[in-house]
Amino acid sequence: MSGPGGAPALEADGVTVRYGDVLALDGVTLRLGRGTVCGLIGMNGSGKSTLFKALLGMVDLTAGTVRVDGGTPARARRRGAVGYVPQTEAVDWAFPVSVRDVVMMGRYGHLGITRRPRPADHEAVEAALERVELTDLADRQIGQLSGGQRKRAFVARGIAQDARTMLLDEPFAGVDKRSEATIVRLLRELAADGRTVLVSSHDLHALPQLADEAVLLLRRVLFHGSVAEALEPDNLARTFGLDVSDARGGGAA
Repeated sequence: MSGPGGAPALEADGVTVRYGDVLALDGVTLRLGRGTVCGLIGMNGSGKSTLFKALLGMVDLTAGTVRVDGGTPARARRRGAVGYVPQTEAVDWAFPVSVRDVVMMGRYGHLGITRRPRPADHEAVEAALERVELTDLADRQIGQLSGGQRKRAFVARGIAQDARTMLLDEPFAGVDKRSEATIVRLLRELAADGRTVLVSSHDLHALPQLADEAVLLLRRVLFHGSVAEALEPDNLARTFGLDVSDARGGGAA
């Protein structure tokens, strides 16, 4: 699906990834337009995290290509065009950095040769902290925050970075209701600003409020389209390996 300008913000063509004998992704083809929130749905082991790594250029592809903002993932990362909110377990929360330090990391691609933040960088960080309601906790060590606050800090990093594409891997896992509502609001605002958001989630009930479209993944793309169609029982049954009658809420005759 392409954005208003016609060119997709995010493209994966025939992406296959193997870890030894394990086939993690099998010919994934995906196109996301600008100004949309897309929900990525799949059970554990379906390849969601591997897809994020492939889109970020963090894993070798067995086959296929990826384009982010019209270029390679590496180029998009260097330009700060893509932001990433990882799963909680992928972060070393004992690392001695403050919340403000984490958000400032998003400005790295904007810094000059000295790598010293300028007034504009500090302003971007403070504005991002305010948007995620973490200004009062800006000087706290990142590991001292609650799960929801940590996720908001990484969303703030992407906002400060001014990333045109945002990838969020299970941002609602283990977060409080306030943080979930704040993150959903922010992602909708980012899409309204013309940014592209791909977010994986297990919360199917929140999907209609969160996303404009959905991708159902089970090592390959089973469905890409409207949220309403994605949530149809037959599609969910294929995605989660369920009996169709169970997915429809029925039982065996």
